[in-house]
Amino acid sequence: MSIIATIVGGAIIGAVARMVKPGADPMGWIMTILFGIVGAFLGSYIAQGGLWGWLVAVVVTIALLFGYDAVVRKRIR
Repeated sequence: MSIIATIVGGAIIGAVARMVKPGADPMGWIMTILFGIVGAFLGSYIAQGGLWGWLVAVVVTIALLFGYDAVVRKRIR
């Protein structure tokens, strides 16, 4: 997989995860792409690609967003 395809796939997965996750995410598009890329790698490792891999990648990215949100909120308070 090329670097461009990884970035585009990460952007798509990150955007879908942010749309599905309830609540506001105060982060920019670069963080969205990074979370999407990490979710894509973990999702493809868990589900071994295909449509199932995309779905798992979105779920993993949503979990990462919830974790990030918990860490940022804890740091602010």
